[in-house]
Amino acid sequence: MLLSLLAAVLVGGCAYPGHDARLVPGTSTAADITSYYGAPHRIWEDAGGGHTYEYSSQPLGTHCYMVKLDAQGRLIGVEDTLSYDSRFSITPGMTPEQVNRRLGQERTRVTYRFSGEEVWDWNIEPDPGSSYRMRFNVHFKDGVVLRLSQSMVFPTRFGWDD
Repeated sequence: MLLSLLAAVLVGGCAYPGHDARLVPGTSTAADITSYYGAPHRIWEDAGGGHTYEYSSQPLGTHCYMVKLDAQGRLIGVEDTLSYDSRFSITPGMTPEQVNRRLGQERTRVTYRFSGEEVWDWNIEPDPGSSYRMRFNVHFKDGVVLRLSQSMVFPTRFGWDD
């Protein structure tokens, strides 16, 4: 009984605006978005007075939905910025703020003292047919993106490694 209740709470708490038919560009408002999904993780200011609401499922999920609103607070569109094409729009030389703005909240940040790199990672959808969890990594050095990588997360004896 307790396990069923916990599962229901976890599933109910995972609602994200990815493919919600209630969201209609040009009609849905900022109030509609927050009433459906709650407060965003962050609100980014856009040029022209609009805003982008960030709904990240990190550190456990594999999506980050950026909900773009115009200056009147009406929905322009929704994008999962952890999709393949979006991830690989990150290029060497970008700043941490540009990366955060594009991909949303990262899962972790790790600094490697000997290489001088700081690596941020995000959980992402596995490749089709793969049973391994995947992470997308952005390597920074001297305050800018140096390179990108992906890594598999292998199960441990006790479950998935964090």
